[in-house]
Amino acid sequence: MTGSRIAAVGHYQPARVLTNDDLAAIVDTSDEWIRTRVGIRTRHIARADETVDEMAAAAASKALAASGLALADIDLVVVATSTAIDRSPNMAARVAARLGLGSPATLDINVVCAGFTHALATADHTIRAGAASAALVIGADKFTEAADWTDRSSCVLLGDGAGAAVVVADDRAQEADGDGVPGIGPVVWGSVPEMGHAVRIEGSPPRFSQEGQAVYRWATTQLPPIAREVCARAGITPEELAGVVLHQANLRIIEPVARKLGATNAVIARDVVDSGNTSAASVPLALSKLVERREIAPGAPVLLFGFGGNLSYAGQVIRCP
Repeated sequence: MTGSRIAAVGHYQPARVLTNDDLAAIVDTSDEWIRTRVGIRTRHIARADETVDEMAAAAASKALAASGLALADIDLVVVATSTAIDRSPNMAARVAARLGLGSPATLDINVVCAGFTHALATADHTIRAGAASAALVIGADKFTEAADWTDRSSCVLLGDGAGAAVVVADDRAQEADGDGVPGIGPVVWGSVPEMGHAVRIEGSPPRFSQEGQAVYRWATTQLPPIAREVCARAGITPEELAGVVLHQANLRIIEPVARKLGATNAVIARDVVDSGNTSAASVPLALSKLVERREIAPGAPVLLFGFGGNLSYAGQVIRCP
């Protein structure tokens, strides 16, 4: 078996920016109410004709360009999304067609906000098993298409976008390096099936809703020990992390979870402030921005941790590309 690592990342956000004041004009809310409760200032909104696969392909194109790989090198495309409207062709196949890839395996993963970290683990396992050598792993969601714009408790959260990573086989990444962290560390994942009702995208047309207090209590109490287990599986302590990229759900969840984790020396991603909750896109989108701004050194250990719909979670420690 070989190992894998993230060679490059990229992201895409629609041009339109929706501010809290803009929202206050269409629903009973205010900038102060939103900032106080969820910490969000702005979010990006896709055009009516801008599709999930279009955003996914834009992010993937940037990641591919940064990786230096040729289109023909990609033999696996995994797209995490919960906002695909059509059932076939799936998002991964549509992205492959948009990019002009050869004949990769293509699959979608729907674990809502935990989708990207599930997809990354799937790609890592596939490469380790020898069934692929280079993968595009993408999180993309047009979450605002499922928004109920009359519900101020949920519509203020949502944004659109995509983030992508190029994952490649690397014999050196099979084992931990001198600092004790492999290229992509072991995943810790699971779910709470009996609480699946707490986050829903249901109906026709589909609408997003959640039981906010239940999700908040679960995330802030149950997730910190799981995140510490992710670090232990990677062979490091939380204090050794250079970065922490949690699902960008709500600043009032991100900050206490990071604090309870004990990542005292890490850069904590707070992209939710500018992007809102972009579901499966949030982790790779936030990671790509940190890399773009050079806030984390290449090769430094970073915790990626997605959580949310189905009350599912998945996390791994990676080496920053």
